[in-house]
Amino acid sequence: MRAAMFLGPGKMEIQEVEKIKPKKGEVLMKVHACAVCGTDIRIFYHGQKNVVPPHITGHEIAGVIEELGQGVKGYKPGQKVTVVTCVGCGKCRFCKKGIYNLCDTPRYIGYYYPGGFAEYMIVPAEAVQGNNILKVPNNLGFSEIAMIEPLSCCINAQEYLNIQKGDTVVIIGAGPIGCMHAELAKASGAKKIVMFDISDNRLELAKSRFEYVLTANNSKEDMVKKVMELTNNEGADVIIVACPVNACQEQAMQMVAKKGRISFFGGLPKDNPYIKLDSNIVHYKEVSIFGVFASNRKHYEEAAKLISTGKINAKKFVTDAFPLEKIVEGIETTKSGKGLKTVISIVGA
Repeated sequence: MRAAMFLGPGKMEIQEVEKIKPKKGEVLMKVHACAVCGTDIRIFYHGQKNVVPPHITGHEIAGVIEELGQGVKGYKPGQKVTVVTCVGCGKCRFCKKGIYNLCDTPRYIGYYYPGGFAEYMIVPAEAVQGNNILKVPNNLGFSEIAMIEPLSCCINAQEYLNIQKGDTVVIIGAGPIGCMHAELAKASGAKKIVMFDISDNRLELAKSRFEYVLTANNSKEDMVKKVMELTNNEGADVIIVACPVNACQEQAMQMVAKKGRISFFGGLPKDNPYIKLDSNIVHYKEVSIFGVFASNRKHYEEAAKLISTGKINAKKFVTDAFPLEKIVEGIETTKSGKGLKTVISIVGA
């Protein structure tokens, strides 16, 4: 089978490797499409501690069940599926609550386990036992299925935010995640959605696909002043910082409304993870600040439902597609920020 093998920072080759067979408790999946995530970009250029080359990356996966290992029940060949990325230990207190993304000893598809940038992929026995395989509606195309994972992460974040009808929502970052947050906020009834970015190209692309969004370049105008002008000096009810920038997290505090909710969606650089936080703003305005990391099966289920019922149009997020042989070009295109989501088509997606 063909696989894109990560060999170390900046090195990836399409290799012909022996087709895998599912062992007891495993499931063999035929991959049709796998989207490129920002983490995939970081791994390609810089490597990552939990990815040991040679390795097959990719976790925004869409495919069908190909073959069941001994003892596996509840699935049949040909079913369209995706796979929940986080594989928990099943024993720690978070796993026992179903919060596998906060497992004490997590392992991840596409990181610890081989991922979806290949013609076939094994779903390990512990992932099968953990109910990580999600059957999806047949009306979904494979590129749409590949959007379930990133959308699920946004759903996890917005669970905390409780966006309600009439809310003003500010999103900092006009990339694919920012756009997914905009669509979810709109579906929840947000009255006004304001999106900031330092790239005019990204803002124009976001505006062209999501017409209801108000956009502004925060490298050219004061973000806090703009939000206060748009809200009669009341501030935004919800602010989602969908970028890894310390200053943006600090500015969120300056433009949040009373009873406002802030999501620090984008992680900060590990060598500079600190911000200045005025605790009195949190105290006197009764502001809530939330972190979020990855997602769980229930978020995947909700994402699949939103896409399959048409409440979220996943096709709007996909701007580029490349065959497996051009995966490096796909990664470079995603890194350029000229589009939103890039899908690697393993089989016609």
